[in-house]
Amino acid sequence: MHPTHTAIAAATVSRAEVEDFLFHEARLLDEWKLREWEALFAADGVYHVPTTGAPEAASPATTLFYVADDRLRITQRVTRLLKKGAHAEYPRSKTRHMITNVRIESREGDELVVQSSFFVHRSRDGSSQSYVGHYRHRLVVEDGRFMIREKRCTLDTDSLRPLGRISIVL
Repeated sequence: MHPTHTAIAAATVSRAEVEDFLFHEARLLDEWKLREWEALFAADGVYHVPTTGAPEAASPATTLFYVADDRLRITQRVTRLLKKGAHAEYPRSKTRHMITNVRIESREGDELVVQSSFFVHRSRDGSSQSYVGHYRHRLVVEDGRFMIREKRCTLDTDSLRPLGRISIVL
């Protein structure tokens, strides 16, 4: 997508363009291109994974989250995951991020709020886990391309116990 005016682009962007961006993000994660994934975030971008059972409008300022990363912590997470010393992910998991039911929920100024469903399959050391839930992306258009202002991953499970910890990027 190469729009020239941010406000016009956010107002006219299509669901197909948003889907292409989300599919691109998923591919970067599956190929462990985490630096490229990190570069998709705006300067004020955040990555959130609320605990199971947390209210939809919960904030990491007042509620426990599994992941509550601001831009600096996203960079630190990527750095840790790419090190051979990252025992939780060395050898790296094989993942497949599948995204469906993409809907543009709202458009306001230069920002889009996008909802989608996800299924992330993870395989490592002879075991597999499946993470199911929904994403809420707040996307902005900067310099003619989408940037993530917020990625919120809400799991559709009662607990993490059967899945173990979240050491991959959902």
